[in-house]
Amino acid sequence: MRGIGLSWPTEAEIHEIRNKVSEMAGTNAEEVRVVVSPYRICPLGAHIDHQGGTVSAMTIDKGILLGFIPSGDTQVVLQSAQFKGEVRFRVDEIQRPNHTVKENYSNHASESGKVEEECSWGNYARGALYALQSRGNNLSQGIIGYICGSKSLDSSGLSSSAAVGVAYLLAFECANSMEVSPVDNIEYDRLIENEYLGLRNGILDQSAILLSSYGCLTCMNCKTKEYKLIQQQKLQENHKKKSYKILLALSGLKGALTNNPGYNHRVAECQEAARVILFASGKAEVEPLLCNVEEEDYEAHKSKLEANLAKRAEHYFSENKRVIEGLEAWKSGDLEKFGKLISNSGLSSIQNYECGSEPLIQLNAILQGAPGVFGARFSGAGFRGCCIALVDANHAEEAASYVRKQYQNLQPQLASQINKNAAVSICEAGDCAHVI
Repeated sequence: MRGIGLSWPTEAEIHEIRNKVSEMAGTNAEEVRVVVSPYRICPLGAHIDHQGGTVSAMTIDKGILLGFIPSGDTQVVLQSAQFKGEVRFRVDEIQRPNHTVKENYSNHASESGKVEEECSWGNYARGALYALQSRGNNLSQGIIGYICGSKSLDSSGLSSSAAVGVAYLLAFECANSMEVSPVDNIEYDRLIENEYLGLRNGILDQSAILLSSYGCLTCMNCKTKEYKLIQQQKLQENHKKKSYKILLALSGLKGALTNNPGYNHRVAECQEAARVILFASGKAEVEPLLCNVEEEDYEAHKSKLEANLAKRAEHYFSENKRVIEGLEAWKSGDLEKFGKLISNSGLSSIQNYECGSEPLIQLNAILQGAPGVFGARFSGAGFRGCCIALVDANHAEEAASYVRKQYQNLQPQLASQINKNAAVSICEAGDCAHVI
């Protein structure tokens, strides 16, 4: 169900993509289905999903559109608005893990166009087929499809990878009349990234994309897979609730997580921290994830951790607490407190999780000082991409202008690589992935 107030995708965007697929397939445009798969932001709960922590997320009104029609046979034919060439394979081909992917997935929504054009951009489609096959699904119907990301927007840090993977899953499932729950598709998309591409991330991204609802904050316990949607309470008439917008500020930094050893290395450090504490507390047989470490055991034995591992564990336990506090702040409509927790989360990501390059740290600091901003942080892994901020709706334009000017002064070279119209975007909350 499309949420009230949603402005994306527009009728013009849907019409355009349907016409493109119609030309490819030689069919009536009205027969073309469109997958809407939004990008996500993670206000609180950064870098703890892979350790079974509790996370929060929401989607925004930008993302991936995939127009498709069943091909009538096993053939898959795909074209992209961002990448050259045509991808072809069959759904009856057995797909095997591909851990050497050079694909810069995060630039699927970038118009720079010159970033690894030679890469195999169709690997997420193949990965979706791999995920479905690995759980015993034998597909008989391929698709003819055309995929595009929000124009002029570098989606690094917004989990375009998960959005692309989810889009292909929904298209294949729809074409083959498969009824798959959002929870099962979370697992399928995890298989694309963890097994097919070899990225050791958690399930935050795909959970947000598949479970979110307009106007709600999605909360998930990544250990139990239990989730809930948190709505803001209606306040008494004499307490006017502040409205908010989401600022999306691009850094100009690019690069795929599959090519960045820092991401997987941090995950390994978190697991090693868990292993040390579990061993010290007589629970060596327990799976080494920080969610399996009792807080009292952490407090009793954290002195045994070497410096790097101590920082990773500190981020995990403090971030979990911020999420719980943040859910209450969001529910009560206390955007000032919620924003402060977002900023504290970002600080811990820098100091304890130790991600973030100088340009991203500078951009985050600029957002913190922008008019009307409640809170800001990196978006995504923090190794490249963008920062997000929650801002008072009445100050959104002023804040966006401030951030553009200040970042241009500090990082003129990087700023020059960003499409001026998309350097700082003012976004609304989004809805879950669905098929039109």
